[in-house]
Amino acid sequence: MKKFLGCLAIIASGTLLSAEPAAAISRYNSTGMSCAAVQRAIGREGAVILRYPSRNKARMTLYDRYVIDSGYCDGHEFADRATVPTADTPSCPVRACKRRPDPEDCFPLQAGCLRF
Repeated sequence: MKKFLGCLAIIASGTLLSAEPAAAISRYNSTGMSCAAVQRAIGREGAVILRYPSRNKARMTLYDRYVIDSGYCDGHEFADRATVPTADTPSCPVRACKRRPDPEDCFPLQAGCLRF
């Protein structure tokens, strides 16, 4: 039994060591950057996390993951238009992953209904 558990431990540790490490994702404070700098960071890295203060609640920080296109989203999501505040504009256009609508709820040309 000890031999079996020893082999099992070796196999488990080998499996854990061979697993690929999770990809690191950069985090930025969007209000400390220009809109162009935010868009360049997303374009360069594919996906980033942006933090910014809430417009509605004092001392609350909001954050989300922003992507260059739907290829950086899960299969049930798509890259939809969003905005974040930056140093030079209150509404810098970016894309964030959103859940795709159910096919029966779609109407022609609705965002997220067409696979791209």
